[in-house]
Amino acid sequence: MAKDPICGMFVNEGADSLRTTVRGTEYYFCNDSCMHTFLRPEVEIRNIKRLTAMSFILGIPLLVLSIGELIGIGAVTSLLPSLASLEVLGVLFPEFWLFILATPVQFIAGRRFYSGFLHAVRSRSANMDTLIAIGTSAAWGYSTLVTFLPSAVPARAVYFDSVALIIGFILLGKVLEHSTKRRATDAVRKLLDLQPKTTRVIRGGREVEVLVEDVSVGETLVIRPGEKIPVDGIVRDGHSSVDEKMITGESIPVEKQVGDEVIGSTLNKTGMMRIQATKVGADTTLAQIVKLVEEASASRAPIERIADRVSAYFVPAVVVIALAALAGWLLLAAGFAQAFTALVAVLIIACPCALGLATPAAMIVGTGKGAENGILIKGGENLEKAHKLDAIVFDKTGTLTRGVPSVTETLSFGRRSEKDLLKFAAIAEKGSEHPLGEAIVRKAQELRLRIPEPTNFEAVPGHGVRASHSKTVILLGNRKFMRDNNLPVEEYEEKIQKLEDAGKTAMLLAVGGRLEGVIAVADTVKESAREAVKDLTEMDLKVVMLTGDNQRTARAIAKQLNIDDVSSEVLPGQKADIIKDLQRDGKKVAMVGDGINDAPALAQADIGIALGSGTDVAIETAGIVLIRDDLRDVVSSIQLSKKTMGKIKQNLFWAFAYNTAFIPIAASGLLIPFFAAIAMALSSVSVLTNSLTLKRFKPKRR
Repeated sequence: MAKDPICGMFVNEGADSLRTTVRGTEYYFCNDSCMHTFLRPEVEIRNIKRLTAMSFILGIPLLVLSIGELIGIGAVTSLLPSLASLEVLGVLFPEFWLFILATPVQFIAGRRFYSGFLHAVRSRSANMDTLIAIGTSAAWGYSTLVTFLPSAVPARAVYFDSVALIIGFILLGKVLEHSTKRRATDAVRKLLDLQPKTTRVIRGGREVEVLVEDVSVGETLVIRPGEKIPVDGIVRDGHSSVDEKMITGESIPVEKQVGDEVIGSTLNKTGMMRIQATKVGADTTLAQIVKLVEEASASRAPIERIADRVSAYFVPAVVVIALAALAGWLLLAAGFAQAFTALVAVLIIACPCALGLATPAAMIVGTGKGAENGILIKGGENLEKAHKLDAIVFDKTGTLTRGVPSVTETLSFGRRSEKDLLKFAAIAEKGSEHPLGEAIVRKAQELRLRIPEPTNFEAVPGHGVRASHSKTVILLGNRKFMRDNNLPVEEYEEKIQKLEDAGKTAMLLAVGGRLEGVIAVADTVKESAREAVKDLTEMDLKVVMLTGDNQRTARAIAKQLNIDDVSSEVLPGQKADIIKDLQRDGKKVAMVGDGINDAPALAQADIGIALGSGTDVAIETAGIVLIRDDLRDVVSSIQLSKKTMGKIKQNLFWAFAYNTAFIPIAASGLLIPFFAAIAMALSSVSVLTNSLTLKRFKPKRR
């Protein structure tokens, strides 16, 4: 399904339409029998530049000749002696030669305005091209009558110079507009330039250099120090530090070891690695970023409809004002030339180009800036909605917390050190695949403890593990497991209860028949979560936490984060119901999650925000994706939305103010048409320049 940008129709390619490309130009035949020509951006801007140059090459001599007609031949030929020979021939200033110079500009350079005007007529609407087409056609048509039928018109003034320069300045404004838009999407273009062209792949037991687009999922790639990683993958051999700043915005290189994920187009800094490709081509993180930003830039936010609605009423009103100015000057007996000049000036100055650019220009810069800061916004609608939020709902596991159990405390009952406790516990759990056991082994490895292989390992489901080392029996488990092995725990009940009240799992350790201590394991809060929740609360947003965990664990995590509104033991379907309840209370709600079970709630929320490390389902469902898994980016996305909407409102205000202020000046006859064209072009540039100041946006961090 493609949208025709001129007539706004959605057309399916197939029986109803045809798209074909000839020498870089796309021809699109719509099912309403109209034909539009779409050019690739670089081809289109090149054509506009040529037409602009043609307009000025023909328009400036027109202006010189017209001035000569006003101030006299002698003055001009004295300034430009080379024209004297033409004066002798008697062909210097006749209107015929002005007609010859102006007509190609009107119908070749100005063809795009006629095309837009005709499609507006077909759709029974009025657009910016309407004013330009009517204004320049009126000036050219009247001047042509003066040239060939002078007796048929009341005044012998010609406006060929105004026609050429008006079209020239409008096209120049479009050239500047394209240039500004190009600067607005620099972040995306820089990302596209990041990916290397070739890479080394292990094929048939040896390294082969291939094009990146020829890499398949599952293949092993060799990445040397200083090289860019070409595709997304998982480290299978080696370790290194990787500079991910260009994708995530993180300034410090990230250490990568076997099993860690790497992102395509990031820079391998120090070590040599072998990675297994997991995503290639259009599926890579880089390709998805580019796709999302392009889609967001092309999409229309609800606020953009304001410009459409205004244009629908504004353009007909301007035509009426222009005709009223013409009639008013004629009634005042000021002469037809002055009356006609006022009519053309009103039509040109009122062209609401700046109004049409006010929203998309800011949206393009805003979404590009979001991508630069690791915030992928799927469409202008999501960017607009973010500043209106009243409540932020967080999933707990994997979103507010790391989603992986970690050792938080090691409490000795007296005889052994904390490191000894971890060592014995790690020996017992070394052969275990239980997440709590893996957390203990991981902590011991972080402390560089030597972990010998256990003997006689035995797992007792629901209770704990039993293992031996150097003929010493090690027990690790819960209260019941210790009691079953004749080890009373009542003496330490208060300490154990305190850990459990904090939402931690207390694992008791006995060595050689003696209770030695307790190891607390819990899903820990992310470092960014506290700051994000605090910032959101200070922004007067309601913060809610949802989790399927038990109430005690949920309350413990909520207490650490100062979240008052908590819903525990919530099923996946119930999460969406809680979102609905908030919406029924009149709140605009964002849901932040990472799992498949969060997808219904992400879809129900006004804005779904997914973490980049989350499941594909969550990422596809969400309207905003946070690449860095940094919850402070939730705050940044709201800040960016507010800043972008502020720029849009400024743009709309100045666009309205500009038209409102200059129309009376033009109607009063104080603004000649080609100066009106210059002013109109500058108004569009000012809107784009104001939008570009968004590139200075930096998230406010503590």
